[in-house]
Amino acid sequence: MSNYILNIETSTKACSAALFNSRKLISFKESNTANFSHSEKLLNFISELIDSSEISLSDLNAVAVSMGPGSYTGLRIGVSTAKGLCYGLDIPLISVSTLKAMSSAMILKQQADLYCPMIDARRMEVYSAIFDANNNQLRDIQADIIDGTSYKKELEKVMVFFGDGSEKAKDIIRNKNAIFIPNFYPSAKYMGVLSYQKFTKSDFEDLAYFEPFYLKDFVAGKKS
Repeated sequence: MSNYILNIETSTKACSAALFNSRKLISFKESNTANFSHSEKLLNFISELIDSSEISLSDLNAVAVSMGPGSYTGLRIGVSTAKGLCYGLDIPLISVSTLKAMSSAMILKQQADLYCPMIDARRMEVYSAIFDANNNQLRDIQADIIDGTSYKKELEKVMVFFGDGSEKAKDIIRNKNAIFIPNFYPSAKYMGVLSYQKFTKSDFEDLAYFEPFYLKDFVAGKKS
């Protein structure tokens, strides 16, 4: 039985869409540019995925969207697109934690005790959470201001830092147990297993009331 789930990731400057059949990746499109262009690219990506996969939009069983934290603008574009598809096709909406999806992918790439995905926020701030090697979340998502004492207790174990927020943490966190993985971004291709798990449990969002997890209030005129 086919379970086609469209996954959408727009929480950072990387914009991507991936089509899965259950846990199997069918097709994938991605762009990572210095400037946000999600509103221009996302719908084109979705159209190209459907065309290349030889299915129609009406064959989709659900749409999954990366729920944040991340860019206010990026998250709004991703969620509004996902909601529009779900309304029009009368299919369920699934939300996937951006940081948990990142962690699930890194666990397959790098062995460690702890995993800390980081999304760049303002100044020396990052949005982060901490996961174990089984992708169990050990600490709530929060906005951390990075200094020389950050994650001191956790760094008694080997800990991997990754995501665009880790770039500015690398020069400040000096510890033999800290591993930094460069050039790692949220991606729709990392969402498939998590979105399918929620699909099998009918863990769906309320289309009328679901909002992205911004973590912090949007401040007009400032970079999100």
